[in-house]
Amino acid sequence: MRILVTGGTGLLGGRLIQKLVDNGAQVFALSRSSSSHTKLRALGAFVVEGDLESEVPLSLPLVDAVVHAAALFRFSGPREPFFKINVEGTAKLLASAEKAGATTFIHISAAGIIMDDPGTPVRNADESAPTFPNHFSAYLASKARAEAIVLAANKLGFRTLALRPPALWGPGDPFSRALPQAINSGQFAFVDRGDYAFDTCHVDNVIEAIQAALKRGEGGRAYFITDPEKQTFREFVASLASIQGLSIEKLRSMPYWLALTLGRLMDAVWAITRQGGEPPVSRSMMRMIGREFSLNDAAARRELGYAGRTSRSAGLLRYRGARSSDGTDPVRMPGNGHSNVR
Repeated sequence: MRILVTGGTGLLGGRLIQKLVDNGAQVFALSRSSSSHTKLRALGAFVVEGDLESEVPLSLPLVDAVVHAAALFRFSGPREPFFKINVEGTAKLLASAEKAGATTFIHISAAGIIMDDPGTPVRNADESAPTFPNHFSAYLASKARAEAIVLAANKLGFRTLALRPPALWGPGDPFSRALPQAINSGQFAFVDRGDYAFDTCHVDNVIEAIQAALKRGEGGRAYFITDPEKQTFREFVASLASIQGLSIEKLRSMPYWLALTLGRLMDAVWAITRQGGEPPVSRSMMRMIGREFSLNDAAARRELGYAGRTSRSAGLLRYRGARSSDGTDPVRMPGNGHSNVR
């Protein structure tokens, strides 16, 4: 099978390429820089030069399927770049994939597109929940619009579907990497003690779902995929802290309304002062990780055959000795974040 993958230098894309190559697929990877070329070739992929941001049309080789795992993710920043890459870039890739003969297009969407602006807790939601294409979070709004474009493109001979993982985690993710400094400096604080349901999806479970969707699944549909074991946000943080010899017992907590107010304030300060990078707290960040968020992935289990074979304990064990040679991996943040352009 000939498969094109975007976002191959990210946590998900990189591990996916390795898995597909190991299973005998011929894998092509979209790449826009020479440094990425080297990384992708080392994974066993054939490099296809192209840029989702460019006005130049993509020229893709003949392929059977496309897995679109690239996106711009940040908690803050101007809206235009998100829509340029995540929406226009997705539409551009869709058109190029069909011209390249692809019969399956799998879009890695974001479970968070069903989060509303006010912060309503999400409990056991399924795919009938509405999405919010005008969300205050530019990331969530752009991902909602991109998913809609992908699903609308489904037709006979061109099966398009979307997978919606919640917070992605796995070896090298920036949340676990940043945790020691955040805890030791006293900058980390829970929202409402973190005592609310918070679904996650280990990177290897997402890969399992992708491999299933390459063979099965109804076109024009989106599917939630989650880890099989449920937990609270506090338990999630505690597990990542524990494998690094850290304790969460003395961490502070604040109510959601205060966290959101602080996020708004920090967003405003960063915008006014034009500081580089992202603020340590933002309104979008608090919305994504500060409220209950639990999902029902029965459709993926029923229609794709997804099982979520990587348990939480197995996922935690994979952190040990799993860093890249330079000690880092470009990966995506919890809340369906991505590397900057996966």
